[in-house]
Amino acid sequence: MRSKRLRDLKQAMCALIIGLSTMFIGCSRLPVSGEGGTTGFASNTPLRMYWIIPDGLRADPDVFDMYKWASEGKLPNIRKLMMRGAYGYSQPVFPSHTPVNFATLLTGTYPDKHGIVDGPMHIEGKPLDKVAIGGFRSTARKRKAIWSDLEEQGERVAVISVPGSTPPELEKGIVVRGRWGNWGPDYAAINFEQNSKPVEGRALGNSSKLFFFGPSLTRYINSDIFDDWTSKPTSYGAVREVKLEAWGTTIFGVLYDGTNDGVESFDRLLVSLDRRTVVAKLELGELSDWLPVVLAFSAGENSHTDVASHVRVELIRGGSDGDFRIRVLYDVLNSFVTKPAGAAEVLKSEAGPMLDFSDNFPHQLIHYPEDRGAFLKELDESSSWHTRVVSPLVRRLHPSVVIHDLYDPNQMLTSRWWMSKVDPQSQRFSEWSEAERGQAWNEVLGMYQHIDALVGQVLSVAEPDSYIVLSSDHGNIALDRTVRINNLLAKHGLLRTVTPEGTSTPVIDWKNTTAVFLNMCHIYINPRGLDGPYQRSRGPRYESLRRKVVGILRELKDENGVAPVDDLATWEEVKSKFRLSPDRAGDIVIAARPGYGWSEETTPDQKVIVTPLISGYKQAIIPQHASGLLTPFMVVGPGVKSGYFIGNAPIKHVDQYPTVMRLLGHSSPADIDGKVVDSILDEARSEGSGTSR
Repeated sequence: MRSKRLRDLKQAMCALIIGLSTMFIGCSRLPVSGEGGTTGFASNTPLRMYWIIPDGLRADPDVFDMYKWASEGKLPNIRKLMMRGAYGYSQPVFPSHTPVNFATLLTGTYPDKHGIVDGPMHIEGKPLDKVAIGGFRSTARKRKAIWSDLEEQGERVAVISVPGSTPPELEKGIVVRGRWGNWGPDYAAINFEQNSKPVEGRALGNSSKLFFFGPSLTRYINSDIFDDWTSKPTSYGAVREVKLEAWGTTIFGVLYDGTNDGVESFDRLLVSLDRRTVVAKLELGELSDWLPVVLAFSAGENSHTDVASHVRVELIRGGSDGDFRIRVLYDVLNSFVTKPAGAAEVLKSEAGPMLDFSDNFPHQLIHYPEDRGAFLKELDESSSWHTRVVSPLVRRLHPSVVIHDLYDPNQMLTSRWWMSKVDPQSQRFSEWSEAERGQAWNEVLGMYQHIDALVGQVLSVAEPDSYIVLSSDHGNIALDRTVRINNLLAKHGLLRTVTPEGTSTPVIDWKNTTAVFLNMCHIYINPRGLDGPYQRSRGPRYESLRRKVVGILRELKDENGVAPVDDLATWEEVKSKFRLSPDRAGDIVIAARPGYGWSEETTPDQKVIVTPLISGYKQAIIPQHASGLLTPFMVVGPGVKSGYFIGNAPIKHVDQYPTVMRLLGHSSPADIDGKVVDSILDEARSEGSGTSR
């Protein structure tokens, strides 16, 4: 009882604090409390550049012709960029993955120099069953990012939701939630389902965990017999109580049948934070308002604190057989994920609680038809937040340079519901009717219109001589088949698994495994086994095993005789062939043929090539072999040609860094790989621009 009273008291105090702080901040111009003291942001800093980098925003002249859509008036703000500046296409680097390409964009170097070759990276001396270096962390890069170079040359930089920006490297700038940088709390959205009826009997295994190795994103729980609350619902069937426990807080729900149709189902949900006061009454597919809660955060072994936050609840599904699917979204903006800490209050006071992106990775909203609608709601909310935050960011915090990422395009184009219906390259394209394809295209265009709205907001706050840049880390292409590489290795006796007692999910037996695939494109081998700290092997046995694995990979064919492996390289070859850093690469690195994707999942049936639920992908594809991986590159500002199309031949991602630095009048390190895109420069328009600063 004592713990319950304390929890109720914390929740009440949290709600009061949030309400008062929001009201107070909205009515006054508070100084922002930073680390080491209270400092106000100077109000005389002009905005010089706003660089928008939506993750996974495909732009190619064949299918996702973004510039044609803009010319037709469907993307009016992007059309303004086209008319006022230069635009074209940019090509990412292998393995076409987010952390690799953000590091490439933001350092002007290839992965062999900046060192990010994947998200989860492994190195000698560390066990393979754990991630040795997280590619989303700033400390993983071997080179400084552009925000550090800009700060050293006098700019005040704000970095919003950019992978690789945390732990913060900026001393005087603003950092907001560097995604997956393991800095501050990351409150991922959670799906709750009835424990006795996992959907379609699937065994999610590691695909229910954030990036396959993090916290669980789908949790199976039991429903309890309803214990009378203060408010009792009128039900035409069973009434059950659920406890949605995650991130240190419990949300209570009552599932019941609110429709007198003779079919018993859970089509209503009451939501409470204390089992007394109902704070939301939801029908199927309905999303609650943001509700104040207290979440837990552990900053270290002996450091625990409460975080004032918010949640939203959605009843996605309530089946006639008594099952349910409830999703809880958590506000991820707080003082522990911003630097200075007080920036969170300033931004939340005007933009509201932060839903950073739709769904999760790996995707959780792909298993039921109702998940599609849930995804679209989150897409609208997260895209709207990123648009709303532009004005207070520029007006209240006064950066001279902003670098802003949002993840929604990638989430949509790699989900289940869209790419197979809009990309004719998909083997599943013919399965859909014209009406289904048309609806999917309308929804995809809606996502691009969200990006256009963000561009419009930036245009509205930018100075007349500000630079506006729009680019992306990679596009996305259709995914037809998933290849479970570890099942392939297991079939050949190179990988062994064990199933721990009390579970149904096999795990790798590292001691008796001599070859293993680890996301996104690496195979590690050792003839003596892979348990303990990993060491690169040598000698005849190693070479023989490696030749065997290479042969197995090259001989692999699907039922149509198509080889999924596009190309591969040994660790000695990865620098020359893929421009990867050998010390962070596997013994063998494999590139997938477009349409095929790798998976490290092991399954009891040992099936190797399967049709996945998701229909879009980008990892481990050689960019030159898939035009759908191209991204936009647009730049507007002094010294840039107006209405200039760079051409269908793409620039390189490494070229964006030196081009941006040149336009701002700053120097670039001498040993970067990129070159200034001189064709966009218009010396006649450069007077008064950054180039003459």
